[in-house]
Amino acid sequence: MIQKNISLLKYNTFGIDAISARFFEYKSEKELQDALKAGEITKPFLQIGGGSNLLFTRDYPGLILHSQIDGVEVIDENAESVWLRVGAGVVWDRFVAYCVDHEWYGAENLSYIPGEVGASAVQNIGAYGVEAKDLITKVETINLSGDKTIYDVKECHYGYRDSIFKHAPHCEEFVTYVTFRLSKIHKFNLNYGSVQEETDKYPELNLKNVRQAIINIRQTKLPEPEILGNAGSFYKNPVISGKMFGALQAEYPAIPFYQLPDDKVKIPAAWLIEQCGLKGFSDGDAGVHDKQPLVLINKGKAKGCEILALSDKIRKAVKDKFGIDLMPEVTII
Repeated sequence: MIQKNISLLKYNTFGIDAISARFFEYKSEKELQDALKAGEITKPFLQIGGGSNLLFTRDYPGLILHSQIDGVEVIDENAESVWLRVGAGVVWDRFVAYCVDHEWYGAENLSYIPGEVGASAVQNIGAYGVEAKDLITKVETINLSGDKTIYDVKECHYGYRDSIFKHAPHCEEFVTYVTFRLSKIHKFNLNYGSVQEETDKYPELNLKNVRQAIINIRQTKLPEPEILGNAGSFYKNPVISGKMFGALQAEYPAIPFYQLPDDKVKIPAAWLIEQCGLKGFSDGDAGVHDKQPLVLINKGKAKGCEILALSDKIRKAVKDKFGIDLMPEVTII
């Protein structure tokens, strides 16, 4: 049933009390298809997951849709792998915990990322050397006509925090289920950031300890949204040419980097922001987290437009100092 004038406070982790003119939650593909066939889904509309990647700068004049499609189903397996069909409304970290409990490898480095499974396939979430695309095999969607399409992972054209589902015309499709392939073979990805150092603190290397190590690392950097509103990493780590990196490295020898193929280099956005002296900076209730400058926070009563103004200030500072454009990872409404 379509609801009217619904507060989005509990549907976004920035804690912005925006109002949606219309709001629709659905628990099944059929419920969504029925609403589409009845003409209840009209533009403008916005699909949301856990609201962990959104910044509302105003009330939303259209229709907000939220999937509550649940379920984790084993659809195939062999001696090496297991394939899981997961509802778009499943909380992402609950899915990761489920995989770890069953000793299926691959998702543990993505522990404690907020949001839901459907959004993971749209955003291609990633952390500590792993991206959702590394696990996804298929994505199921329903379009505005109520027709269903199943995309193979190659058809999703995944990139860094990107997919076809973020661009027209596919952004008007509704992700309903995602199929993931997990490994039954004992293997870990520890060669990123401080993961190896954190796992070394445990007497045994196993899935549960790796998951806990990832959670520990994230908790030291990211504030709980219930305490300080935030959307995790606000910016993408910029990717620049090898030539541009060489010039920057000559001027800033300590600049951290990750070498990529095709003479590309990824630079940590957090380092760039910190070098601009903005770590811990506040402008009213809109601030930069004092432990992780990649995270913008709502310290209490900041409006979305105030957080956006702070973001613009940060982007200008980084551009002026390094000549690098920081691109938001968060979707700004």
